Amino acid sequence: MGQGDRPGLNSRRRAYNNDRPGAGEAARVAGDEETARGVGKTIHAGAVAARCPGSAGRARARFVRRQGVRVSHHGGIILETRSLTKEFKGFVAVSDVNLRVARGTIHALIGPNGAGKTTCFNLLTKFLIPTRGEILFNGQDITLEKPAQIARRGIIRSFQISATFPHLTVLENVRIGLQRRLGTSFHFWKSERTLDVLNDKALALLDVVGLREFAGYLTVELPYGRKRALEIATTLAMEPELMLLDEPTQGMGHEDVERVTQLIKKVSANRTVLMVEHNMKVVESIADTITVLSRGQVIAEGPYADVSRNPQVLEAYMGSPEAELQGAHG
Repeated sequence: MGQGDRPGLNSRRRAYNNDRPGAGEAARVAGDEETARGVGKTIHAGAVAARCPGSAGRARARFVRRQGVRVSHHGGIILETRSLTKEFKGFVAVSDVNLRVARGTIHALIGPNGAGKTTCFNLLTKFLIPTRGEILFNGQDITLEKPAQIARRGIIRSFQISATFPHLTVLENVRIGLQRRLGTSFHFWKSERTLDVLNDKALALLDVVGLREFAGYLTVELPYGRKRALEIATTLAMEPELMLLDEPTQGMGHEDVERVTQLIKKVSANRTVLMVEHNMKVVESIADTITVLSRGQVIAEGPYADVSRNPQVLEAYMGSPEAELQGAHG
């Protein structure tokens, strides 16, 4: 075909594309995406797909996600596992776990020691790769993704052991979580003063967790309960859609347990929380749904009132279905 024929061919292709169902609408949504990037508007992926029928809609929704526009998903399931299994040289630590975490809820994962809770958390946050099964976040398969990838999706985890920077101030710890917004995380040659633009936001987050008055303290000087609150502040700095808290009240006295419990309840507004917790009083007071693991398998799920009377749960925890369920802290 000669070079002179190409303009006509390209014109016919454009006409064909514009005549396809949803093609023109997809182009219009692309314009909406440009606006969204400029003013921070939220685009709903489902709405994009609905406005653009067929494959055009699905393509536009994927384009929205790739461009970093916040995609809002209302209701439904935010995190799901299907037949999730992890084996270590023949030992099955997690076996055929089917977990469904509803958006906007506090979901507790409980079980006796050795039940597979932390292994399950490590699978969900990609520190371990499952032997079998799938993990879906907002309906997308994240089974083979890396920890940094799921963090960018909005899945942020805290650990059993306090993971703050002990010789930075409380304010500086939170600022590290905010620094990604500037796009200068690896600009080591720049003055530290360039981070001062984040101070107001960092102080606002410290207000949320009740630590503003400690902003100038070195983190090593904080009592343990305050350090856990600081971890929650740094988690919030990453703007999580799903927070995974691994035994957030472990090792605390009663006063700190109550403070952190109320803090988790407070920060769960407009977010989803999945937590591993041994303290049954904490679980009873704030969890909407409880999943119980024993020997790597789900043995019960539901609200606390149902789970706490389940014979299998009582057998796993107390050794007898006739006993009364008690927490690790009494």
